[in-house]
Amino acid sequence: MEELKGNDPTRLGPYVLQARLGAGGMGQVYLGRSPGGRLVALKVIKDEITGHPDALPRFRREVETARAVRSAYTANLIDASLEQAPYWLATEYVQGPTLSAAVAERGPLPAPTCRGLFAALAEGLAAVHACGVTHRDLKPQNVILSQRGPQLIDFGIARGPEQTAVTETGASGPGTPGFTAPEVLLRNEVGPAADVFALGATMAYAATGRPPFGTGPAASVGYRAVYEPIDLEGVEEGLAALVRDCVAKDPAERPSLARVIERCAVSGALVGDAHYAALAGAAAAPQPPATPVPGPGTPPVPPAPPAAPRELPTADGYTPTQLSRPAASARRGRLWAVAGAAVLVAAVGGGLLSMLPDGGDGGDGGGGKDRAAGSVAPTGGATGSPAGGDARGGGTGPRPPSYIEATGPDLNYWWSDAGEGWADGSCNLPVEEGNKDFQYGVPSDPAEIASGRLTVAMRLKYAEPSPGDTYYVAAVVKPPHEFPAAEAEKNGIGLTENKALGFTTKPVDLYAGYDPGKAPEWVEFTYPDDFAAHFEGERREDALPPAEDPGDWTVRFVRVESPTEYRSIACDGFTVAE
Repeated sequence: MEELKGNDPTRLGPYVLQARLGAGGMGQVYLGRSPGGRLVALKVIKDEITGHPDALPRFRREVETARAVRSAYTANLIDASLEQAPYWLATEYVQGPTLSAAVAERGPLPAPTCRGLFAALAEGLAAVHACGVTHRDLKPQNVILSQRGPQLIDFGIARGPEQTAVTETGASGPGTPGFTAPEVLLRNEVGPAADVFALGATMAYAATGRPPFGTGPAASVGYRAVYEPIDLEGVEEGLAALVRDCVAKDPAERPSLARVIERCAVSGALVGDAHYAALAGAAAAPQPPATPVPGPGTPPVPPAPPAAPRELPTADGYTPTQLSRPAASARRGRLWAVAGAAVLVAAVGGGLLSMLPDGGDGGDGGGGKDRAAGSVAPTGGATGSPAGGDARGGGTGPRPPSYIEATGPDLNYWWSDAGEGWADGSCNLPVEEGNKDFQYGVPSDPAEIASGRLTVAMRLKYAEPSPGDTYYVAAVVKPPHEFPAAEAEKNGIGLTENKALGFTTKPVDLYAGYDPGKAPEWVEFTYPDDFAAHFEGERREDALPPAEDPGDWTVRFVRVESPTEYRSIACDGFTVAE
């Protein structure tokens, strides 16, 4: 962090600039403060390149990418100005050293820490890929070691105009020499496999402290990346083998991100690793120089207190082991409760009725659902109590659990932006188990959403169960932010994306009371009465009013087998207005 220079602006839009954070190919990055005291990182395009025909379109693409990628592993886009110079974008300020700076100052990471970081970054890339985006410039400088886990920054879309061409020798092109995959250098083939290559090269640097393909002119480094082995001297063999597989010259031979996580075989939370914690905690809370001139009537910004580990999304017990369904963890306490504290519920009267199409393969919000808007409302009231049997259709067994609980961070989100195939929103991740007979109701009427007492409904319309069959489903709803706005402001923290499971209903057997002579009745739940957050079998948090957390809320329906075993069968959502 450096003091502002004489030619630096003191304000951009509503943000008062505090200090310089660094510079990139397209412009300068500043630390800024919002009128309410929130710290942000502002990237400003250089004046001298604004006239270049590629500069502004590239910057606009960077903004659109930042807007599209909403993940636990990336800094969320907050604001942008693209209409007139100066052009800038503002994202969450993530406190912590870059991986490059940490290794340069403290040396290579030990193998266990490397494995934890490897798995966490692989999970982060998977979340990015799920948004339809490839990073394209993953490298140690673009990984921040924050106290809440590693964060990916700078997606490499807005490179400088001089770095756009791909030469025959692979001397330049998308990405950074030494971390850019051979197929990108040779053929400009950019895809998820190229990110896996960059991940392997990044971890080689973390484990050795050396550039993965040596130093020298860009053409020489690029040549070695295409034709020569990576430098892994001194690296523990199991870790080295995984890195070698990730940087295979043929993209088809590289492991999937899920396989990378599996091979890392981590057994504890990365933020609980002593070496990582020391690196992430090394960066003091931002204490900007006092030289910037604030705007009229702007109060001085107080130092931001470091967040306590128990308040952070990955602070205790979460171990990334799978991409689609994180392994069970010992997560407990305030985090998950607050993260899901303001519950969305659905007003079905005047709302939406949805059904998965024939085939039942589900899909995300962009397809896989035959969605019909109308005034169809639940009619009747199947009880919300389980009726015996296990949670798997086709048999009887012990009573199912009366609750479900979070097993780790949940990265399912619904957004109101138009998605492929849907005109009014989409979910970022596909459902895990399709069911062509499943129907549900979610709200669309703003008056119903604002009323504070809403209804969510579901049924299996065309199911024909055999005697003794059971099919247990719970409704899951979660607010958009980890902390509601008022609580975030009170505690001096910014709004962050909610990675909790959310609030849930009691699992209900949708086969209970089935009568082949008539259509199954709707099962209705009322917010806030029927929703709560559970942790290790205990009801920890009641629902809060949706008005306390404006934004896009996510509604999911999950088929339940046990408190920690459930699979999503439908995903939807709606927006709470400010």
